[in-house]
Amino acid sequence: MTERDMRPAVGEPGGPASWRRAVAGAAVALHQRDWRVAKWASIYRGDTRYATAEPADPERVEQANLRGRRGEPPTVVQGPMMKAPVWTWEVPLYFWFGGMAAGASFVGLACDIAGDERSARIARRVALAALMPSPPLLVLDLGRPERFYKMLRIFKPRSPMSMGSWCLTVFGGLLSSAVGADLLGRHKTARALGAGTAFVGGYLGSYTGVLLASTAVPVWSRSRLFLGPIFISTATLTGAATTRLVLTATGLPPGHPTREALGHVENGAIAAELLLSELNRHRLGRLDLAADLEEGAGGHWFRRAQWLSRAGLLARLAGKRLRLMEHVASFCFLSAALCFRFAWVRAGRSSAQDDEAVARNARADSPPNLNVIIVTPEPQ
Repeated sequence: MTERDMRPAVGEPGGPASWRRAVAGAAVALHQRDWRVAKWASIYRGDTRYATAEPADPERVEQANLRGRRGEPPTVVQGPMMKAPVWTWEVPLYFWFGGMAAGASFVGLACDIAGDERSARIARRVALAALMPSPPLLVLDLGRPERFYKMLRIFKPRSPMSMGSWCLTVFGGLLSSAVGADLLGRHKTARALGAGTAFVGGYLGSYTGVLLASTAVPVWSRSRLFLGPIFISTATLTGAATTRLVLTATGLPPGHPTREALGHVENGAIAAELLLSELNRHRLGRLDLAADLEEGAGGHWFRRAQWLSRAGLLARLAGKRLRLMEHVASFCFLSAALCFRFAWVRAGRSSAQDDEAVARNARADSPPNLNVIIVTPEPQ
């Protein structure tokens, strides 16, 4: 058997067969000026234009929009409807660490208000340590470091990704300045910067949920009422749990008001997380979308998170008699929060592959269990 000759007929391998140097100001071949359609386009017929000189009838435009948003889906759904998210392990970890930093900033502000300066200083350092992995994780997900820099070249309030990038940058600057003020003994400056950090941290802890809800992935899009509060609850939980463990390791005695208060914050935050998740699951069940939270990889991660949450609550009850169980409870809550982050990302991937759910999600009030036919072309 002879080896096939792969040399090109003209030119070098991997290069153009022939080319001419571009001329400045030259027009594009076969294309009309003034943004008219190209002559080679299949929709071009004589004097056809993309738009007529007369304005469109507003009533017809409104009716077309209503049909697209509230009309019945097509009988045959040609799949795949959308490409599933390609996020890997970096994104859930970024969500987890970013939420932890935001939650620790809340703790620092609360300690300042309560007059516990030592705990406030430690909470700010915990927040800074939790924030440090976030930029590398975000850059790993983006693929190239310059992409993060390019996102800071614009300021787009309606884009959660743009606002999240700016929020992460501002939060890091304020937090670093607050920790620096603590080291220099400028306590009033540190408290003021800590308050600003906590204010920005409110957005940092919730914007990741808003970012998911602003996509077209059905289980994320239809959870938009709950994702923000769910993510801020998890942020408060992880920040309080991590700060309490660090304070205990640095000598905060049992029965100290700050240590006891942080334990109550953990319990309340995990209870809010479980309650909001359950309410959202029932709401998605009415829309026939809850399966993505109960089955597959997303369902496995959700069940792990729920069992870890329950184990943490039981350990916290047992901690009234055995102090060691208090720390076990905090570790269970931190692990549950991480599982919740992985669960939401994996559930979104499964939901994006559900062509019927994607088709119904484009309609504002489409009922569940529609009799549609899903047609997915065979791979070539």
